[in-house]
Amino acid sequence: MANQDRALGTPYGKHPTRALLLGSGELGKEVAIALTRLGVRVIAADSYEGAPAQQVAHEAHVLDMSDAQALAELIAKVQPDIIIPEIEAIATQVLFDAERAGIHVVPSATIASICMDREALRRLASDDLGLPTSPHRFAGSLEELRAGAQAVGFPCVVKPVMSSSGHGQSVVRDASGIDAAWQEAQQGRRAHHDGDVSRVIVEQLVDLDYELTMLTVSSSAGIVVCTPIGQRQQDGDYRESWQPANVPADVLQESGRIAREAVRGLVQRAKTDTAWGVFGVELFVLTDGSVLFNEVSPRPHDTGMVTMISQRLSEFDLHARAILGVPVTEGHVALAMPAHTAAASHAIVVSGEGEVEFSDLDAALARAGTDVRIFAKPRVAGHRRMGVTLALGQNVQEARIAATQVTQALHTEIV
Repeated sequence: MANQDRALGTPYGKHPTRALLLGSGELGKEVAIALTRLGVRVIAADSYEGAPAQQVAHEAHVLDMSDAQALAELIAKVQPDIIIPEIEAIATQVLFDAERAGIHVVPSATIASICMDREALRRLASDDLGLPTSPHRFAGSLEELRAGAQAVGFPCVVKPVMSSSGHGQSVVRDASGIDAAWQEAQQGRRAHHDGDVSRVIVEQLVDLDYELTMLTVSSSAGIVVCTPIGQRQQDGDYRESWQPANVPADVLQESGRIAREAVRGLVQRAKTDTAWGVFGVELFVLTDGSVLFNEVSPRPHDTGMVTMISQRLSEFDLHARAILGVPVTEGHVALAMPAHTAAASHAIVVSGEGEVEFSDLDAALARAGTDVRIFAKPRVAGHRRMGVTLALGQNVQEARIAATQVTQALHTEIV
């Protein structure tokens, strides 16, 4: 078992274990809290000052993490034992350099690189692992996109291979929409300023019934899967999630199989015995009951925030434990709710321009079995996820209603 001799509980001592977060949003904040509870010294980096994880870390830095030189200089300065990528826009070559220097990259530089690239990930899942996916093609030019769309058929979805959360994504109903979809993929993606032409994936728009997130943990004890999480998205971004998803037995079995196989395939590609952490495996369940692999994030998933109320060990606690070499077994990922109970989360999305202040917390949390996490992002410009509410109920519908009511009871004001 590797990396079991870390010094913990001494973040300001002579031999602290240093974990560098690359990305310090709301998910990174919870990871930072989980790590600090275990005595790890956390260094939080992001592209702006005052990011959520920076507010709870021992040390904070601001830089463009897609700038290879700046990132390499930061790593040389803070000398981390562990690097935890929390976003996609990272100079991945620097991660490989760090790994060669003996730094533990979570879950590995290879896995981070594959999961940041939809083409590499889909080729691994579909071609190498044989996992079921929607019909798809890849294109590096407008002409190739036109041919790919004709091959998969209309309607179809066009996405840049190096983006996330719906950025640069379009639904194309017929051939007349291809040109606009190509432009959106180039201009709407996260790294559009880099000047390069982005390759795209074009996928058949399948008969989707619902989506599932399978939180899958790779640890020194092997691979285990959490109870399925249901979700609702809007504009390509998470709005609600709930656990358990209450899926049919055959869907549950197939979802678990796909999640395990996807993570096992990534771990094998890493060629290291420390490819540990939480993976958010995204699945499509079609109207005919079949299950398709969609994507996987090599880190805690936004829909997994519901685990902060549904499980004894949230996805963030599980991530921290796995990273440090602690074995995670089926018992560690079990739900921790009374029988005949469900949990739900609801994103607090605020629109406007300026700082956001919350009030009426007393009224919002008056009901037992509810909670809230305010992310404390410095400001909003347009619309931004600024918090999440959590609730328990006697069933999924009751839990979702309760979480929504907490969100509605909280008063937000832009100042």
